[in-house]
Amino acid sequence: MSRRNSRRDFLKTTAAAGVGFWVAGGLEGAQQPRPLGPNDRMNVALIGCGGRGRDHVRIAKTDNLVALCDVDDARAGATYKDFPKANRYKDFRVLLEKEKGLDAVIVATPDHTHAHASIMAMRLGKHCYCEKPLTHSIWEARQMKEVATKFRVKTQMGNQGTSSNGLRTGVEIVQAGAIGDVREIHVWTNRPIWPQGQGRPKATQVPPKTLDWDLWIGPAPMRPYNGEIQKNNQPTYAPFNWRGWWDFGTGAIGDMACHTMNLPFMALRLGAPSAVAAVTAQAVNNESPPVGCTITYEFPARGNLPACRMIWYERGLPPMALFQGQKPSGSGCLMIGSKGTMYSPSDYGGEYRLLPLGNFKNYQPPQPKLPRVSGDHMGEWSRACKGNTQAMSNFPDYASQLTETALLGNVALRLGKRIVWDSVNLRCVDMPAADQYIRRTYRKGWEL
Repeated sequence: MSRRNSRRDFLKTTAAAGVGFWVAGGLEGAQQPRPLGPNDRMNVALIGCGGRGRDHVRIAKTDNLVALCDVDDARAGATYKDFPKANRYKDFRVLLEKEKGLDAVIVATPDHTHAHASIMAMRLGKHCYCEKPLTHSIWEARQMKEVATKFRVKTQMGNQGTSSNGLRTGVEIVQAGAIGDVREIHVWTNRPIWPQGQGRPKATQVPPKTLDWDLWIGPAPMRPYNGEIQKNNQPTYAPFNWRGWWDFGTGAIGDMACHTMNLPFMALRLGAPSAVAAVTAQAVNNESPPVGCTITYEFPARGNLPACRMIWYERGLPPMALFQGQKPSGSGCLMIGSKGTMYSPSDYGGEYRLLPLGNFKNYQPPQPKLPRVSGDHMGEWSRACKGNTQAMSNFPDYASQLTETALLGNVALRLGKRIVWDSVNLRCVDMPAADQYIRRTYRKGWEL
């Protein structure tokens, strides 16, 4: 029988058992993953099973979806109906304490709870798939890397283009030298598609009975619920517009950079930038990101790759001349090389064009070096959990660094100054005011 568990039940259970969940350095009773074979079916929990999480029920094709968690019964209703035998929870901490037979979790919550759900699961030896951006803050991304490494779990961030064979071919073409030395990259998005650049609403309302507002807030500072309908026909915060509030989301760059930066980041082995600067026409406030901006990342030389810069545009485009007659897409990227340009007109980097077209008319891609994927992004992770490989967008080797780099743009945006980045120590050089944006303060009881 499915069971619903509340925060009150959680407190009673943990108090009686004497279990310390949120303790520095790890969890009591932490464990390594259960060995799995290629033909085994994992026992998986889906945390955040309404909205974006609905797409992740596909895991049930290859594995056992045994537990579902969502703070909003109405939002999760369709998933609950489709999987009536799965145990139901509102608090992921209760789920992870009670579901002793779990092998893995999928985290599809808002950004501000990604790290809390994922790190707790990994410390308990559970493999982890987490939506993008991997975390809400740069410090959390580094913690995800370290915890995944320590507990030897298999991981994957939800930037689906990584498992596109088209993206992997594009990476190989650039690394084979087809477009020469790249010193300039342009990446753009047509988002935000939610309200931004606003102050906190003054009106307060009672949350819907189906929504546990305290759990939805989680580690963020508590604020009253507001459900007024905005211009995009969505309520102020939940279930969608949270992306436009600093306490919960990471703006357009958090939403899309792990997709649209992915191809150049991998192809050019960008790693950590040395400096970042942001420009916006709108004043930046402490509640919500501006409605548009341009962010410039500076990367040092990397081996035989030259120093380069990457420019990120929100609701803007690179100079039209760079498209060489091609129609600009709503989101995409350009890598400008000494021998040519690679243009990807998609969010996910799975499509590419080599420009000018006439120079590459008979071009043949090099022999594949990266593994090719049969199936989808989730399937790559599921197979990794049952074998000796890692999914390509795993936390330690790739996803954590891509997330750190993307979120640095928000640090520069909030400070309004060019920042010089010390990646080893996670700090902006001679700028202590940045610390609050690199590592946030959590609500009491939610400390990591």
